[in-house]
Amino acid sequence: MDLLNTLVDKGLRREVPTRDEALAVLATSDDELLDVVAAAGKVRRTWFGRRVKLNYLVNLKSGLCPEDCSYCSQRLGSKAEILKYTWLKPDDASKAAAAGVAGGAKRVCLVASGRGPTDKDVDRVSETIATIKEQNEGVEVCACLGLLNDGQAERLRAAGADAYNHNLNTSEATYGDICTTHDFSDRVETVQQAQAAGMSACSGLIAGMGETDADLVDVVFALRELDPDSVPVNFLIPFEGTPLAKEWNLTPQRCLRILAMVRFVCPDVEVRLAGGREVHLRSMQPLALHLVNSIFLGDYLTSEGQAGKDDLAMIADAGFEVEGTDTTTLPAHRREIADATEAADAAAPADADAESATVPAPSEETRRDLVAVRRRGAGTDLPPNA
Repeated sequence: MDLLNTLVDKGLRREVPTRDEALAVLATSDDELLDVVAAAGKVRRTWFGRRVKLNYLVNLKSGLCPEDCSYCSQRLGSKAEILKYTWLKPDDASKAAAAGVAGGAKRVCLVASGRGPTDKDVDRVSETIATIKEQNEGVEVCACLGLLNDGQAERLRAAGADAYNHNLNTSEATYGDICTTHDFSDRVETVQQAQAAGMSACSGLIAGMGETDADLVDVVFALRELDPDSVPVNFLIPFEGTPLAKEWNLTPQRCLRILAMVRFVCPDVEVRLAGGREVHLRSMQPLALHLVNSIFLGDYLTSEGQAGKDDLAMIADAGFEVEGTDTTTLPAHRREIADATEAADAAAPADADAESATVPAPSEETRRDLVAVRRRGAGTDLPPNA
């Protein structure tokens, strides 16, 4: 298939495909799916071998968010029956992180609901970062606290945050359809602030919200322009009690095509299979490992994931290996940039203080019972990955 040969050649040269080529990946048929996976898999293996990086979420503060993002179970006015709790104490957050590290997680992602942190919140998270790093040698810490104000990114970096996550989620043209309390440019600005502060940028998307193929390509190309080191790909979990509860637009085959498109556009970037993989990929999850090089271990923010031991078994059975803390995730040319930034930080004085219609929705009846509200892990008396 000439398209796939072209995309592989471009991926091995780190050359961006055209928009038409990216759209063509999404338009391939189910009969061509394995060819698409094999082609994108060659690009993935070139830059990341057969390694899979494990990430672990710790939800520092859950629910009661003032923002109105339509996809989110924690949004303003959400009637989703999720866990709600205020800030975890640093020791409790560190204990939760340790469960993920014990399962092989290389990165701990600290997430808090809300528009963005106050300066007091930054102090609190900084203490949590220090506690986690002191108790878990070699672990990476990524913060995800919402929109940042001036100076907050620098403070988080000084506290030891390795990365900052803030997803673009969908295309700029349709962003207003899913959120009215902030806009696309606010998200772009926060990612840029994190990069300017010396943190590794993590920014991705949510698929399955009713977007077109063109919207998916637009947001992935916008991400490519921002050039984050990691791109999480989430698949919408349609929570009851949210405006998108009826949006069941994804099939396993569609999810794999989306992941392949992201890999071709971002060949040398850590592409992470994130929320919704169990719900939408189901028994085809192992195929996705040929496209992504990173996954979340266990639970998500407000929904239960596959048990951690099953994640590890899936990786081993598919012939992949867990990436250790002694291994560099990014290819050498990307790591050199990160090393230069870290060296500059060490030398500097410390501060004082991605056009076509969407796929028809599959029948809800066969999927609705697969959405399990999170009732274990941080903030509960139940162990994570139970």
